[in-house]
Amino acid sequence: MRAVHIVLFSLFIGGTLKAQVSLPKYVNSFLEIGATARGIALSNAQTATIDDASAGFWNPAGLLNIKDKYAGTLMYSPYLSGEASYNYAGFATSIDQKSHLGVSVIRFAIDDIPDTRFLLNDGQINYDNVRSFSSAEYAFLLSYARKFPILKDFKFGANFKIIHKSVGIFGNAWGYGIDVGAQTKVNKFLLGLVAKDITGTFNHWSYNSDALFDTFSKTGNTIPENSIEVSLPSIHFDAALPLFYNIKKREDLTIGIQPIVGFVATFDGERNTLIRTGITSIDPRLGLELSYNNAFFVRSGLGKFQRVLDDKQEKKLVSELTFGIGVKIKKLWIDYALNNTGRNLGRLHSHTFAIHYFLGKSKNTAPRYRYEED
Repeated sequence: MRAVHIVLFSLFIGGTLKAQVSLPKYVNSFLEIGATARGIALSNAQTATIDDASAGFWNPAGLLNIKDKYAGTLMYSPYLSGEASYNYAGFATSIDQKSHLGVSVIRFAIDDIPDTRFLLNDGQINYDNVRSFSSAEYAFLLSYARKFPILKDFKFGANFKIIHKSVGIFGNAWGYGIDVGAQTKVNKFLLGLVAKDITGTFNHWSYNSDALFDTFSKTGNTIPENSIEVSLPSIHFDAALPLFYNIKKREDLTIGIQPIVGFVATFDGERNTLIRTGITSIDPRLGLELSYNNAFFVRSGLGKFQRVLDDKQEKKLVSELTFGIGVKIKKLWIDYALNNTGRNLGRLHSHTFAIHYFLGKSKNTAPRYRYEED
């Protein structure tokens, strides 16, 4: 079973040793999982509403929504029944009244994979010679957000990101890319738009042929050559409508309802999405967040629509339903999400846990919602 999980993981992250094409689909697909439990519970519909230290991942313009001087986020999520782990850490701070800065680190990996190249020694099995390695992907984001007086209703942000992938001593890659994002408010609607990999993100793969030659030659596999993978641009858009109601006209008790609609548009060819052409694929997503007194939250999302073959080899449309809850205790936010709940997709459930913390009051940002104005 562990071997099966490793194979599935390699296919999922798109960073296998055999990847030789220059424009493969799903390059850096580990960045499509999401970051923090709130966003994952909302089916990744976060570009318009993000207001914590994970804004660098969702939409760097959202850094300007953080009301405190310092903000941090930590997330942990096990995948493939715990064989893989997905972790995120983010930090943000205000520079002045018009600009914010953020940094993020993401790691998705399987650790302690057995290396059995030296299991046989002079024809004898020696388990002491079994070593281990990790297959890991990293992303490092440096984010900057700024307001411009000439466009006072808009917030803008950008990421410079560094991608690093490693498969033990056998191969590694380094990549670089840029994301840009914007947020605005039209009447009561919050709008968010992010263009990821606007210049293309180039992953430069290099391989240790000496470590691979003997094993790959005996098993008839092709020795991989140094190559470049290119991640093409994609568009992420969300629109949210935050609504708040006082209970029996009490200002201290508020019910919040926030529906979100959005989509992701990719341009690397036809994907298995709800809307697709030969060039563009569009994956719609829906999110809903219910809140009580801005302290307790229930969330759900619907997305990742796909057409799959059923037992009769007929195509049917399936999707992934996500759930989550959250609680705010003064400057500490705790969130949980359950995703991969679409049974028809044949995936294992994944649990995501996140903690957000805020320090130091800042007057550099304005309230976003009606109940914050006082």
